[in-house]
Formats: sequence, C-alpha cells, structure tokens
Amino acid sequence: MRKRQTIAKRVPRRVLLSDARNDAGLERAIARLGHGDALVFRHYHLDRAPRRARFVTLARLARRRGVMVIGARVPRMWHVDGVYGGAREIMAGSGLRLATAHSLQEIAAAASARADAILLSPVYPTRSHPGGKVLGPVRFLMLARLSPLPVIALGGMTRARAAHLPVHGWAAIDGLA
Repeated sequence: MRKRQTIAKRVPRRVLLSDARNDAGLERAIARLGHGDALVFRHYHLDRAPRRARFVTLARLARRRGVMVIGARVPRMWHVDGVYGGAREIMAGSGLRLATAHSLQEIAAAASARADAILLSPVYPTRSHPGGKVLGPVRFLMLARLSPLPVIALGGMTRARAAHLPVHGWAAIDGLA
C-alpha cells in the first residue's frame, strides 16, 4: 500500500533530533545532513533565552544546507518549517507535521490529527530510555505496514539498521552525530 504524502509537504528521509545529550555535536551532525533532510529542534532542557539563541544558531546552519527546521514546542514566531510532537501537539501547527507514535492507537490518532508522517519508536534499545520497552524490528514493521502515513523509524537507529527496515526514512539523536 502506498502511503499518502502531499506534493507540497515532502517528508524527509533522515531526521536529526536535538537533545541535551547531542548538543555538543549538533553542528557536526547538521553538516552531514543534506537537502530535504530535517532537524527537529527540541532542547527542552534550556530556559527560554538560551533555547532561542541555540535555535537561531542551529536553524541558520540547517537552512544553509537545505535542511528543514521542525519545532517541538516552540513559539509560532520562531519561523519553523513544521511541528513535531504527539497528535494533540501537532494539530494546531502549520507546515510539515511529524507525529510521534508508539502503538497502533497513536498511529490512528496521528492520522486523525492530519500528520504528514509518523516517527514510530522505539525500534531498538536507546540511550534515551535505558532498559525501556522496545518494539523490535518485527513489531515495528507490522505497525509500519498498518500506518496510512509514511513511517520514520526512531529509537536506537543507525544508518546500518535503517538499511534493513523498508520504511520511508529514519531518525536519530545519536545515530547521525
């Protein structure tokens, strides 16, 4: 089954998520991204002013490379290319809508919220959630096949692991750094 994707909203095949843990290497990681890839700016750990300053720096670097800048819980005036979050968080957003999902119910909620793609996770164990429950590649692929939206694999992803998952794309915090 072909997943729906609008012409105006190209869904990236590689997505880098910002995090306190990968902050020191983000400039290097962005330099490895290419036209049409995306940076999801999270940086929830920073207070308002330092978060804004970090956003401006990273967004400038990303845009020079043709990388989309997607905001997670950022003010509208920050001029992002889209939004990232759960189904409720993306409903009011504009531009590309990337929804997080961990189950079939969350996939359905993201589709109802008019997401453009789903970041389905965690595929593999992650440093973000050590010891946490993972989908594993078999369950991940089962859920991905049931999704009406393009699926981006997240959670313990590397380029090598992504090559074995026949989905739209992949995302990482550490795997692209």
